Amino acid sequence: MNFELGEEQLMVRDIVRKFAVNELAPLADRMDAEDYFPADLFRKLGKIGMLGVTIPSEYDGSGLDYISQAICMEELARISPAFALSVGAHSNLCLDNLFRNGSGEHRETYVPRLSKGEWIGCLGLTEPESGSDSLSMKTLARENGHGYSLSGSKTFITNAPVADVALIYAKTAPAEGHRGISAFVVEATRNGYRRGRKFDKMGMRGSPTGELFFDDCEVPASSLVGRKNEGAAIVMSGLSVERAVLAGISLGIQEQCLDLVIPYAKDRRQFGTPIAKFELIQEKLANMYVGLEASRLLIYRAIHILQKDKSKNKEAAAAIMFASEASTRTALDAIQIMGGYGYMREFRVEKLMRDSKLLEIGAGTTEIRKLVIARELLGEH
Repeated sequence: MNFELGEEQLMVRDIVRKFAVNELAPLADRMDAEDYFPADLFRKLGKIGMLGVTIPSEYDGSGLDYISQAICMEELARISPAFALSVGAHSNLCLDNLFRNGSGEHRETYVPRLSKGEWIGCLGLTEPESGSDSLSMKTLARENGHGYSLSGSKTFITNAPVADVALIYAKTAPAEGHRGISAFVVEATRNGYRRGRKFDKMGMRGSPTGELFFDDCEVPASSLVGRKNEGAAIVMSGLSVERAVLAGISLGIQEQCLDLVIPYAKDRRQFGTPIAKFELIQEKLANMYVGLEASRLLIYRAIHILQKDKSKNKEAAAAIMFASEASTRTALDAIQIMGGYGYMREFRVEKLMRDSKLLEIGAGTTEIRKLVIARELLGEH
């Protein structure tokens, strides 16, 4: 096993770290305070090739691997987890998914624009009555002779308020259950495509989340992604990759916590001595470090396995389950170390606690991840 990053992966880390420190950091506090999404900065990330990390160069991507994409998530989240979330929803859930499963026309029409950040993408799966049971969706796509008419709604969709393109799942054969789902690429300018409200969230503020409505939204037959009634396979093929890549956000959160509390613990004095010398503080720092490094190994191993076989699920579920819980625990420990200061918004660690909690909910809750792991284990034996 090789635990060293390759030359290209190190290059991604350096490029994104420089971008995050120089461009993103000055806006991070405003993003959280005002729920502000910096669209221009998002597009600037596309211009340097970091939105289409996994997309081949002929489609204006960087042609790299999923570990590189996870590194991008990590480095952005080390400054702003919310920005990383919007980038992940665009680059992995929408763009990478569309490139892998779309037609030649889709690749020519949508992939370069998404790669360069000219368009912002989102993925519409969750509905008001189907969260963890995502394949029980109610959105319908009826054939009308020249294409399809979409009717229904999606909710809790990252980037929905700003997306130009959405990858939408709908029932084309409702009586067939999950065997009757299809995927469609839908432009926001289509008649019947309507953005709903933007949600006011606890954390990940600055990453816009909202609703999408389809009121007899007509799309051409060419909008179908993959084969008709085989959308469930597209959902499942992307879900484990999504979990493993977005788990990189948890790494960034844990690193940012350590970046904040270590200098604080060395400077803050109580009873005449720096609190960094107190053994209970040292215990928390040690646990934070172990959680970070264990998370990293689980994530990279899961991605390594998925790059060979996307049908594997338990490794990605284990990676994001452990990393998301570790990031929440680390953020809480960071608040505890900083005491009253940690509870104040100006010291930022309370924000990391709010941001980290979403990773235990999105891309399949912790409870669903445990079921995925257990069922795959039972199936293997």
